Amino acid sequence: MLTPSQALDRLDTILAAARTAGADAADAVYGGDASTSIAVRLGALEDVGRSEGEELGLRVFVGQRAANVVTSDLSPKALTEAAERAVAMARLAPEDRFTGLADPALLLKTPPLDLDLEDQTDLSPETLKALALEAEDAARAVAGVTNSEGGGAAQGRAVTALATSTGFAAARASSSFSLSASVIAGEGSAMQRDYAWASTRHFEDLEAAREIGTRAGTRAVRRLGPTKLATASLPVVFDRRISASLIGHLIGAVTGSAIARGTSFLKDALNTQVFAPGIRIIDDPLRPRSLRGRSFDGEGLPTLRRALIDDGVLTSWLLDCASARQLGLAPTGHASRGAGGPPGAGPSNLHLEAGPLSPEALIADIKRGVLITELIGMGVNGLTGDYSRGASGFLIENGEITTPVAEITIAGNLKAMFKALTPANDLHFRHASNAPTLRIDGMTIAGA
Repeated sequence: MLTPSQALDRLDTILAAARTAGADAADAVYGGDASTSIAVRLGALEDVGRSEGEELGLRVFVGQRAANVVTSDLSPKALTEAAERAVAMARLAPEDRFTGLADPALLLKTPPLDLDLEDQTDLSPETLKALALEAEDAARAVAGVTNSEGGGAAQGRAVTALATSTGFAAARASSSFSLSASVIAGEGSAMQRDYAWASTRHFEDLEAAREIGTRAGTRAVRRLGPTKLATASLPVVFDRRISASLIGHLIGAVTGSAIARGTSFLKDALNTQVFAPGIRIIDDPLRPRSLRGRSFDGEGLPTLRRALIDDGVLTSWLLDCASARQLGLAPTGHASRGAGGPPGAGPSNLHLEAGPLSPEALIADIKRGVLITELIGMGVNGLTGDYSRGASGFLIENGEITTPVAEITIAGNLKAMFKALTPANDLHFRHASNAPTLRIDGMTIAGA
């Protein structure tokens, strides 16, 4: 894997070759990563993995025609050949009036912010094994746990670099550390499985292995003896381990490509009330040590913290340059890309801001409802907003979490769900997308 400065040198080489071959404009992206992972099961080493990879993607423009090539051979000769091949392909491509590089005036002009995304800690395979064993041992120590699917520990590093023929060039390096445990409780046909995991940029921020394992074991045991529910309309509470999935459905509906194609249930919702007043959903690429931190996007534009939902109102689409041109709007710094194709639009670090009530207070007046801790399947219609997913969790009775439930389906429409959503105050920043416990009244529960 190249260093950031070496990656930028390779990008400079291939951009020069593209210009020599006849490209009017070009950009190039490098991605390299290396990781080590350890898996254990029932106290014994099960797998050791080591992976390394790197590739460079070049996009060239000849007029309004574009082509993209990818190479993992980073020698000067291979880069020159890739550039020549890309230009030849572009000359044969159809014209696209929306394609092209970002306006140079919009590019990031200052050095990228240091978001502290890289930790130089280097864990040996022996240390990773010890962490994985500690997590699994803690999970297996929970009374009622009868078997294990294993524990895992991993660390990785990555380098990303982007350069354009219009003068932008920047790179960033990052690290990652993760721990997980997955165990089984019960016997025979009554067995239940659950898990816990954590991932951070810095090792010192990683939750203790024992805490992760204990949480996995406790979750599995709590699921024993589930019942089924009759079909009804009930309040549904989304546990914070899965509540951020609702933000994901919002993002899918507000990306520029979906809006430009007219395939989003929110295509006419810009600057209108989508959530209840008081709800804010923040996209924050500049949060230090975050899993999706970045100070420049996939086209070289600066990024910034913004409220996508402010006081319940949808304030912005997520736009790369191509979708912005289609819609007659300015790009928003949300371009994301890999080596294999043109940019698309995507979020950075997302969170739905906490509300004033504790989770206990949020459910205190629910006489009968459901706490959802696991979602199954992807039954969401992006065109209509219809929502239907398999689920499991716990019955809520008279404000208390009681019996585990399984094999149910929760259904509604995202437009109504968003407006009925109420957040608790237990927001934690554990993942790239985070939300507190969320309550939505009046969803349909389909059961036995």
